[in-house]
Amino acid sequence: MNLITTIISVATLLSVVLAMVSFWLPQMAPDHEKLSPYECGFDPVGSARLPFSLRFFLVAILFLLFDLEIALLLPLPWGDQSATPVFGFSWASAILTLLSLGLIYEWIQGGLEWAE
Repeated sequence: MNLITTIISVATLLSVVLAMVSFWLPQMAPDHEKLSPYECGFDPVGSARLPFSLRFFLVAILFLLFDLEIALLLPLPWGDQSATPVFGFSWASAILTLLSLGLIYEWIQGGLEWAE
């Protein structure tokens, strides 16, 4: 019981110290740019009904797609210890092939070109 009490008290003390340091350490020098909200490259004081490019969404979807790829391929190094490692590696190869073909298609269609 003494070990658990020590661990909890050390964790609490460390959390309080880090929280206090985080309030004292940063230099507070706000300017106009830091106080304005980030609105995906648009002027935040303008009209909210302006048309915008769908390339913002395309980049976001591509980021999520390749982030999902990393999440799906993360257990791959431990796949060789399973009963059928060829099955796992074939699925990983299929995922990589499909995503590579999608990336090549986006590249050919010009979806990755930010400036026209």
